[in-house]
Amino acid sequence: MRSLNCEGRKLNKKILVITNNPEVCRLYENRFIIKANPGNYYDVLMEVRDLVHQGYELITHPLMGSVKPNETPYRSIILKKGTDTDLQSVEIIEISLQTYEKFEKMKPSPKWKQSILEDFQFVDLRLFESSLDSTNLYT
Repeated sequence: MRSLNCEGRKLNKKILVITNNPEVCRLYENRFIIKANPGNYYDVLMEVRDLVHQGYELITHPLMGSVKPNETPYRSIILKKGTDTDLQSVEIIEISLQTYEKFEKMKPSPKWKQSILEDFQFVDLRLFESSLDSTNLYT
């Protein structure tokens, strides 16, 4: 199991990023609280689900972009601490988990070469940065 060394530092304490993408960790560890998940896409979804049930709200959709869950190993999801359980976030993350399971059952994710993994990291990074732009979190 690989280790991601990007535990968050002070910064924007209202925002929490859950990611298994080392590039997101490397580039944004000094901007947001980042929780590195060394697992796969499903592991990230499960951790996000647990946080949503603890009162965090989704800022970005867990299935954002046009990349199917079984077509990429990386996912970065932005949350914020809420006051109560956000039912819309609960519904979105639960449906996202079901969608992931459905696609994995139809066609499991292959073992990717390192060069392909780096390409997937880049794609996830760009989706993450696009979501920062659209949610005004870049400022």
